[in-house]
Amino acid sequence: MFELRRPGAVLFDRDGTLIKDVPYNGDPDRVEPMPGAREALGRLRRADVPVAVVTNQSGVAKGLLTADEMDQVNAKVEELLGPFDAWAICVHDDDDGCTCRKPAPGLVIRAAAVLDVSPRDCVVVGDIGRDMEAARAAGARGILVPTPQTLREEIQQAAEVAEDLADVVDRVLSGAEVARPVVAAVPAPWSRGWNRW
Repeated sequence: MFELRRPGAVLFDRDGTLIKDVPYNGDPDRVEPMPGAREALGRLRRADVPVAVVTNQSGVAKGLLTADEMDQVNAKVEELLGPFDAWAICVHDDDDGCTCRKPAPGLVIRAAAVLDVSPRDCVVVGDIGRDMEAARAAGARGILVPTPQTLREEIQQAAEVAEDLADVVDRVLSGAEVARPVVAAVPAPWSRGWNRW
């Protein structure tokens, strides 16, 4: 169990957590914030909690989008959601053997280093098991925010599950961990299929 106190930083997954998941998106016009994302980030910024993005973007390695297109999408994210204190991005594919691609801890460790905080003082927020595994591997606190794409077993295995991003911020700023919701209360997950990294 983590000591429940205000974190050194909150690290967000991008697709399915901060913005709606458009598979391998290279078009900034298709960027759409998740419900409550702007408000949640605003609350953290007003509380002087650094916020960062930790994201797998294997579409670059697969040749499905360019690094420039990815950068344009990330710029649109900041235009819509405000500036982030750090970005940690893995452009590798599963077979590349890197140490950054979630569920490996590299992105969490990299973002924490940029922010000059310990990974153990970070909270990682994401929508799938890879995000939670990366948090666990880095020694960070992981909070899962399920979407219809989140698998039931990912919800069951998560150490902490929040209803939405507002709930995440309530937990982070209050230092209070709320009991995990019953799995049956979460919308039945759909098959992730090809559209997840």
